[in-house]
Amino acid sequence: MENHIPERKSAKEFPQELLDLFDLYVHGDIGRREFFDRAARFATGTMTVAALFEALRPNYAWAEQIPKDDKRLKVGYETVDSPQGNGSIKGYLARPVNATGKLPAVIVVHENRGLNPYIEDVARRLGTEGYLAFAPDGLTSVGGYPGDDEKGGAAFGKVDRNKMAEDFVAAAMWLKKHPLSTGKLGAVGFCFGGGVSNNLAVRLGADLAAAAPFYGAQPKAEDAAKIKAPLALHYAGLDTRINGGIPAFEEALKAAKVTYNVYIYDGVNHGFHNDTTPRYDKAAATLAWERTLALFGKYVKG
Repeated sequence: MENHIPERKSAKEFPQELLDLFDLYVHGDIGRREFFDRAARFATGTMTVAALFEALRPNYAWAEQIPKDDKRLKVGYETVDSPQGNGSIKGYLARPVNATGKLPAVIVVHENRGLNPYIEDVARRLGTEGYLAFAPDGLTSVGGYPGDDEKGGAAFGKVDRNKMAEDFVAAAMWLKKHPLSTGKLGAVGFCFGGGVSNNLAVRLGADLAAAAPFYGAQPKAEDAAKIKAPLALHYAGLDTRINGGIPAFEEALKAAKVTYNVYIYDGVNHGFHNDTTPRYDKAAATLAWERTLALFGKYVKG
């Protein structure tokens, strides 16, 4: 008997207020019970609050653009020392199996749920584009991604954020110095990982060749002067929570003479690249990914 994968709904099938409410839940501003209480008015006879919640949650069966056993790739898990962080951080490494010579490298940083199947798939997508891609798991110190986003979110709240930041710096520098790496490093991240990508641009300076943060929190304006990497900054038009920080960041980038582009995708929600939820927008995700690959092609491969 074949497994039935339910059809992914579109964001347009849900009231924007409900999507905004779910965004608050995903980012820890409200708990599950409060989400259920406040979402109750959107329920109907056929679509209960529980059914709405399930429809909005990730379904990782939709995320596999590149199969785990794709013959073009060699994949596996590596553990990186992080003496300034939590001691070590584990991650998923993907690379083209038939590569000759060294490879340009990209670190892939997850959302606030840990190294889930969507992020591993993003690493594989980069592997098929000729990159040595490493996706570290910020939840390593609490047992790693637990296989469930709700449990992942709870685990995420238990990790020391300063130590986790050091773990990502350690992972980035390990990847940059990897024997298979050319030494040119890019960074891409989503949501929490977008903020980490911005932070890596600040922390690594000239050691980072390019960064493409997706709807990531911006660093302090005074830190922008430390950024040397060209940036492709992707934002969702409906994401007022994150977009309020764009003007100050952009002003600081201009003052620091950083090469950057701000891309705002109209009419789409925070998380539009994540193809496991209704917030996914194929047109915006495709265009943003093309722009990301163009950035990396110029500054990391080039």
